Amino acid sequence: MKKIVFLVGIIASFSSNLFAQTTLKKTTIVGGEGGWDYLSVNAENRQLYLSHGNQVEVLNADTHEKIGNIPDTKGVHGIIGVTSIGKGFITSGRTNSVIVFDLKTLAKLSEIPTGENPDALLYDKFSNRVFVFNHKSGSVTAIDASTLKALETVKLGGAAAEAGVTDEKGTIYVNLEDLNEIISFDAKSLTVKNHYKIGTGEEPTGLAIDLKSERLFTVCGNKKMIILDAKNGKVISEIGIGGRCDGVVYDPISKTAFSSNGEGTITEIHEDSPNKFTVTSTIKSAIGARTITYDEKTHHIFTMSAQYGETPPATTENPRPRPKIVPNTFMVMEFGK
Repeated sequence: MKKIVFLVGIIASFSSNLFAQTTLKKTTIVGGEGGWDYLSVNAENRQLYLSHGNQVEVLNADTHEKIGNIPDTKGVHGIIGVTSIGKGFITSGRTNSVIVFDLKTLAKLSEIPTGENPDALLYDKFSNRVFVFNHKSGSVTAIDASTLKALETVKLGGAAAEAGVTDEKGTIYVNLEDLNEIISFDAKSLTVKNHYKIGTGEEPTGLAIDLKSERLFTVCGNKKMIILDAKNGKVISEIGIGGRCDGVVYDPISKTAFSSNGEGTITEIHEDSPNKFTVTSTIKSAIGARTITYDEKTHHIFTMSAQYGETPPATTENPRPRPKIVPNTFMVMEFGK
């Protein structure tokens, strides 16, 4: 009887945590100046990487204490750490290259040429390759993670490659922002396999995947998340999200997708079944918090932003000026159940 009661207690506790509300757990002021793009968590070594100005800030993912920084990463966009090889990779948009660094010392090890304006990137364990998505040239550069050599840069179509994901079985998917498509290609041959139209979605940026149910989640500039069947490209659902979204992650434990909306919200969408999705909450974040990352160990999510000041007047050279970033207000926010 005691064993049954104990088991019921575990199940109840798990269920309670599974459907608990996602809330802000911690906000940490990192400081400094400059804008930002992607962030990522290395779940194994507990490092949190933040793109910031022309450097990468490295924090402890649990305490938010600063570990160090990686300077001179001009036009930094994306950062990933690959624990199995002890190295990290940074896209440097202004130098059309990827910077390789040591995960322990954060020292730069080498620099690898890519296509024009490398942006998002990912590591694919199946092929042992790093895939770099070159935004302006609409191409992908494949890098051998063992030799740190660029193997090939392949044109995908269009002129604006965005975020990508792997199915961990040999297929890579990536958003083509200007064509309103998701394209898939073979991780080894780099041969294009499929072009998926994304329904009424426009200007897709962030992309996530549910590996178990084979669902793709793409977030778009017209305030929509489009969910597709990864096998055939069929649109399963179109869901309204917040504005200025640039990132999405999927938590397989709670079966929840989170879109980070630069308007200052996070849209939380539960996968009730592979063909049914429900918005469960809209979480307050911060204006400018448009990118997001997921921690596989804690199942928490992180985003970042800063405080904004006045917006300069429009000029002929800059008809749509952005508000100024207040110095030393750059911050990271951690959310969880």
